[in-house]
Amino acid sequence: MPRIIVDDHFCKGCGLCVDACPVDIIELDYKKITAKGYHPAYLTDEDKCTGCMSCATMCPDVAITVVR
Repeated sequence: MPRIIVDDHFCKGCGLCVDACPVDIIELDYKKITAKGYHPAYLTDEDKCTGCMSCATMCPDVAITVVR
């Protein structure tokens, strides 16, 4: 089953991955703040991830890894 891994060290919470996800299962985690002061992205429903890599392609900081 595909899923994504977001590296909080690199994620700056820009939200481009949220907009790029065709199944709307990525959100910014407003309950968490990284060491750099950002709200990182996270996967809300692993079962719906298609592994399309749209989020990883859009990420300007290469913070997302897609596992298939």
